[in-house]
Amino acid sequence: MKIIGTLAICIISLQVKAQIDSAVLPAGKKYSLHWQTTLISQYHFDFKAPYSGDNSLLNSEPARSSVSATAFLAYKLFKNTYLVFNPEAAGGKGFSKTLGIAGFPNGEVYRVGDPKPKPFIARLYVEQRFPLSNRKEWVEEDQNQIAESTSKDYLSVIVGKFSLTDFFDDSKISHDPRSEFMNWSLMGNGAWDYPANTRGYTMGAVVQAVYHDWAFRTALTTVPIEANGPELQFRFGKAMGLVWEIEKLHLFQKDETHFSTLHAGVFLNKARMGNYSQSIQTAGTNPPDITDSRSYGRTKWGYYFSIDNHFGPVHHFIKASWNDGKNETWAFTEIDRSLTTGLQFDGDLWKRKNDRLAIAFVSNGLSGDHQNYLAKGGYGFLIGDGKLNYEKETIIEAYYSIHLHKQIFLSPDYQFISNPAYNKDRGPVHIIALRLHAEF
Repeated sequence: MKIIGTLAICIISLQVKAQIDSAVLPAGKKYSLHWQTTLISQYHFDFKAPYSGDNSLLNSEPARSSVSATAFLAYKLFKNTYLVFNPEAAGGKGFSKTLGIAGFPNGEVYRVGDPKPKPFIARLYVEQRFPLSNRKEWVEEDQNQIAESTSKDYLSVIVGKFSLTDFFDDSKISHDPRSEFMNWSLMGNGAWDYPANTRGYTMGAVVQAVYHDWAFRTALTTVPIEANGPELQFRFGKAMGLVWEIEKLHLFQKDETHFSTLHAGVFLNKARMGNYSQSIQTAGTNPPDITDSRSYGRTKWGYYFSIDNHFGPVHHFIKASWNDGKNETWAFTEIDRSLTTGLQFDGDLWKRKNDRLAIAFVSNGLSGDHQNYLAKGGYGFLIGDGKLNYEKETIIEAYYSIHLHKQIFLSPDYQFISNPAYNKDRGPVHIIALRLHAEF
């Protein structure tokens, strides 16, 4: 109810402003409406597993599938004022109840709260833009975007429910598991434990300034009440998420198809987290339990960096992220250090204009405290084999996106995962998948 009240206040105040301004809307549409649906089926072959724990990936299991469907409605309330509403439904299952791999192979199961598809509100927010110059540009209609002539330089304030990855840590090559790489480590920077509920959404405010080829963004949001939990809370100084990002567009630009884009961010999360070292000390000779040491005000901080390089029909990315790894992973996945890189080849190279071939490499790691906790038999919300023979979790993913008709795509996918959950006693794991994705 708090979010509805906040949105109502914003809308009323903006109506008053619009009446005072009596401004004429620029040319373009008042709304956009789009849909998407994605079906992913995955199977992993049997692998070596001399022992398993409560959070281990099962070494043998049937194929698993996920499905999601989303409606994207954007409406222009007044001049420079937008309302975004996205109802969504998601269901299905991930491997082993979505446990056993830090870089989990299906980014869509992040949105699955129940095997049976259930509707929920993914996004509901208001955005107010304040022009910073007279420069205009035409933007094409897209998901949550209206076709219009709009200010190229602006200050934007967004309030409501959204995913932080809607605005931060973006990449045009490795970002969306519905149409690009499926692995969690490739949806964004893995070591950013970005605040979100079980389905990947949060509530809060985003402020961003876009001027020429630069953008600065910051956000203050809610965090889950429990680790990876469905309910969110905000307690200033005790339970909240903060992130700051700077973006540089058209870096090293040669022409419209040869350029780079840089993103660099710093984040700080506060929540009722447990501490790995304290849990180990409290447990003595018994397996530690991270929930025994939970306390409000605990922090997790870190940074991320990414760069996209576009060379005409060939695209390259590299991402690096790190967090301090002292306190409990709270929202995303159990990765404290991550390095990823990959290539994407457009189908123009082989006269299949809308096809795409891509391959990526991932190296995920843990802090020393996190390693010791798992080695002594501790469990996180995602991984834990009962003991640990530590080694970095490495992943290779490759997919081919086949354009079938209009906006319908079929993508065979392969993932190779060495040392799942950082345990070189288990695996490697070979995963094959098929994804059907449609947009309207």
